Amino acid sequence: MDKSSGVPPPASGPPERHRRRDRHGRGMRGPVAPPQVPLALSRADTFDSLVHDSAERLRRRLPQLDGVDFGVQEVPVLRAESVGGADPLDGVVPLGGVLRAQRGRRDRIVVYRRPVELRSRSREECAQLVHEVVVEQAAELLGLAPETVDPQYGQD
Repeated sequence: MDKSSGVPPPASGPPERHRRRDRHGRGMRGPVAPPQVPLALSRADTFDSLVHDSAERLRRRLPQLDGVDFGVQEVPVLRAESVGGADPLDGVVPLGGVLRAQRGRRDRIVVYRRPVELRSRSREECAQLVHEVVVEQAAELLGLAPETVDPQYGQD
């Protein structure tokens, strides 16, 4: 402080601000919903549980699926390789796939989350589509018709 004018000397850095917990001084807000409420689940978590539930339904019916892993990927990985200049999938985005066992890994059925979500308008429709995809992929893996894997396949 300058003794003659009573004014403090200029600060060498930025002015010091008072740090508050938030603008009203109440502290940080808590979570919007407690963890046990469905609102706290992300769409990805909800989708994972749909695939898991569908897989469990099929495992109870078909013990051959006990050695199969079920998983979720965001989007399919499409290969850029083309046959004779044509797109191998002809513009069709798969909803699921089967990865055969290799080098100590088990067979795996994969459901692609984003394509399935984009084709469904509601949670109920998404759950139904997930189950249909899981049934179709299980049927392909086992070499059976989808109606054999789940007798209610294709029924609304």
